[in-house]
Amino acid sequence: MSSGDLYAIGTSGLRAFRAQMGAISENIANAGSEGYNRRSVTIQESAVSGVVQPLYISRADFGGAEVMGTVRANDPYLDASARQTGMSLAGTNTRLRWLTDIETALSDDTLGVGGSLTTMFGAIDRLAASPSDPALRTNMIYGVEQVVTAFHNSSNALNATLQGAYSTAQGSVTSVNDSLNALARINDSLLRSQPGTSTHAQLLDSRDVEISKITQALNVSVSFDANQAAVLSYNGQNVLQGQTAGSFAVTQNANGTLALALNGTAITAPTDGSLGGLFISAGVARQRLDSLDALAVQFAGDMNTWHAQGVTDAGAAGGALVSVGTTAASLALVISSGSQIAAATSDGRLNGNLIDITSVRGAGSVEQGWTTLVTAHGSLLNTTKTEASAAQARDDNARAARDKVSGVDLDAEAADLLRVQQAYQASAKVIQMAKQIVDTILQLN
Repeated sequence: MSSGDLYAIGTSGLRAFRAQMGAISENIANAGSEGYNRRSVTIQESAVSGVVQPLYISRADFGGAEVMGTVRANDPYLDASARQTGMSLAGTNTRLRWLTDIETALSDDTLGVGGSLTTMFGAIDRLAASPSDPALRTNMIYGVEQVVTAFHNSSNALNATLQGAYSTAQGSVTSVNDSLNALARINDSLLRSQPGTSTHAQLLDSRDVEISKITQALNVSVSFDANQAAVLSYNGQNVLQGQTAGSFAVTQNANGTLALALNGTAITAPTDGSLGGLFISAGVARQRLDSLDALAVQFAGDMNTWHAQGVTDAGAAGGALVSVGTTAASLALVISSGSQIAAATSDGRLNGNLIDITSVRGAGSVEQGWTTLVTAHGSLLNTTKTEASAAQARDDNARAARDKVSGVDLDAEAADLLRVQQAYQASAKVIQMAKQIVDTILQLN
């Protein structure tokens, strides 16, 4: 082996170990970066280029080292698992958030529909004990008004929930379309990128980040072509192929629920991810609002029917207490004076009709309907909370398994850095020894 060989071997070692130190430094710098996959640089013994001997035999003589490429640590199966659990978690958390808003809209405190009904019936019972008391008559009217207000508040809050879900869905779809366009550009760049380079690894990281954003929003199917470019489909329809990306759009139906379209054509609503959670939540909000509207109509019918059976102090038949169309929002107070209250019955009992208020309570009443509505939603919300806890645990486990392969362990990187630094210094020593040999030979002359 000549001194020239030593120079070549030492120089190749410096290049190779410098590349490894660069990869380790990049790992340490990006240890906390989302979507970053640990890098490593593979090197092997140089076949010929590291030496000048014409009869070089690999592994018999030493020809230095050469960089084979940058390896990105990842497991496609673990990545797919993490995407799936992330999708489920996003969908469950979205449902939990909006179902909680619906529960707030169905306020069951003293100012809610249930509490206001209790207050109103209490006011009627007190008036029955003293049917001529003007203050108690005013309290009864106020009690009816509070029920009307409670229905309005719940109706407004549920409609606000529907509008909020729609606005949020629009923002989510915009983000999905942005990620699809970004993926199309990444796919194009992957075609021109050399595998095994740092640039190629960075493109794959960026690809996976955008895919994760999309899968957290809705249940798309993900695959990869021969160039590792992403291929996405939704319910069998192509969403992304090469540099061609589709475009989603969300609209609001007349009843407040949501509809999804792909490239202008209506498609099936998502069942998972944050968009799936929004679509499901909007459907639940619509169901709750329909139930509330039905209770408001029943309330008006029951109260007006009861009041019409009585007579006022002037002997007139009781008029309507409230009016209603088909929605809780249309419910309105009609009675305005205590003298209009039909407290008596036609047989002369001054509080007879007030006592008969029990006819609108009990089985099949608005009170029972409200309790059923609140209880059903509370049960659904509790089930969703349990699902959210389970989804969080599954996602944590999936991410932990992926991080064992793709994540950066700072302790391991620090140890590798020391090892590679020593190898780098050893390569420098080889060059130094080659220089000393040459100097010694020259001094012999």
